[in-house]
Amino acid sequence: MSEVDFVTLVHKSTKRDYVQRVVEVDKAVVAEKAIEFGRDYWDGDRLSGYGGYRYDGRWRKVADAMVAHYGLKPSDRILDVGAGKGFLLHDFTEAVPGITVDGIDISAYAVENAKPEVKSRLRVGDAKTLPYPDRSFDFVVSINTLHNLYINDLFAAIREIERVSKNGNSHITVEAYRNEREKVNLMYWQLTCRAFHTPQEWEWIFKTCGYRGDWGFIYFE
Repeated sequence: MSEVDFVTLVHKSTKRDYVQRVVEVDKAVVAEKAIEFGRDYWDGDRLSGYGGYRYDGRWRKVADAMVAHYGLKPSDRILDVGAGKGFLLHDFTEAVPGITVDGIDISAYAVENAKPEVKSRLRVGDAKTLPYPDRSFDFVVSINTLHNLYINDLFAAIREIERVSKNGNSHITVEAYRNEREKVNLMYWQLTCRAFHTPQEWEWIFKTCGYRGDWGFIYFE
């Protein structure tokens, strides 16, 4: 397992005003609403979440990079843990025509409002108890999801990803911080994060859970 960055370009394409997030609203109230992962989080005001999570094709470059790195083929099956509205899964189907995709997300709203082309492949569920047999998937991906779990559920989710992937063929991207400025920016910006760790702490968690896949980090610089 090793660190591989697929998401930084997508992450940096969005401009963020960290201070605005904490001075214009009661952030605790907003965060309580966001953690429900309903309409307010996905398609409400920017201060309460994405401010309208609409497909714009930006995840295609991530799909293409993962396809090339992991050698994904039309006969393969992919699982996205924390698939949201299925945008990345849709882009996988365009990057590799014929590939089988599945997604799971805690948000019933996201699944109900998923991209039509992949909506039937998504289901509502919890990362800590994935409803799939052992070694069901040739590749498992989870982006910007696992840091939303408390530590006991986080460990369970990582072990579940390891369980359902073939030969540990998987990738996890989570939020992290390398210094005090990034930690403060992360605290200002986040609405749903429950696991705040440095890269070294995340790597220890992965190792402790027996995770054999790759990982990546996004930072709030």
